[in-house]
Amino acid sequence: MLKTAAEERQAWILERVREQGFASIEQLATRFDVTQQTIRRIVNRLCEQGLLRRIHGGVGLPAPNQNLAYESRQVLNLDAKRRIAGAAAAFIPDGASLMIGLGTTPECVALALGHRKGLHVITNSLNAAAAFARNADVDITMAGGTLRRHDRDVIGDSAVSFFSRFKADFGIFGVGGIDDDGSLLDFHAGEVEARHAIAANCRTALLVVDHSKFGRNATVRGGHLGDHPHVFTDQPVSAAFVDLFDGATRTLHVAGA
Repeated sequence: MLKTAAEERQAWILERVREQGFASIEQLATRFDVTQQTIRRIVNRLCEQGLLRRIHGGVGLPAPNQNLAYESRQVLNLDAKRRIAGAAAAFIPDGASLMIGLGTTPECVALALGHRKGLHVITNSLNAAAAFARNADVDITMAGGTLRRHDRDVIGDSAVSFFSRFKADFGIFGVGGIDDDGSLLDFHAGEVEARHAIAANCRTALLVVDHSKFGRNATVRGGHLGDHPHVFTDQPVSAAFVDLFDGATRTLHVAGA
């Protein structure tokens, strides 16, 4: 589907701010040959969605200790996430048991698997569970505990204890960001703990991340990109990240357009 001019401007602004950390209203108005008032309307919408935050004279990235609203993340890079989901789903055979973690990309994988047969799904995400709920041929086991209403998931000790009671064929999870040194980053310690519990209790771990996560900042570190045997993304990554997969036991899967 073709993007409108407004959507193209928004996508360009988001990419520019992710690359440089800041963009001034004056620079953006010059880039698009529009008035500063027009640019302010665009960036105000992006800020309202939690994708950017206003800084004096321009816009910057959201605070590193705060993730975007879930509804905003669901539509951000959606085509990329769907391609990743298709590639990851093709990797999963019918009849498999799988743990699915929190986040919008694992949710997309769940949606891509929603019609499959004989799966046993173990998850701490209501969004992932809902993707399978109408398929009577899929067994769903949900984590108990305190629900995070905005993200519709369960984290912390409840999730760790839950996942430790199972051994699944596959574990599917995402991350908030990947630092330049390959460190995996999230916004809450409980998110890291849940992700580690999935990786520790599955036979094959699948990390699913769109291109925007490479180099994205977050405050809680847990694990390393090179720890996981299969990483699914939507675009070729830089040579520095590719070097982390220079081994027979690790594979970087780049989903085609």
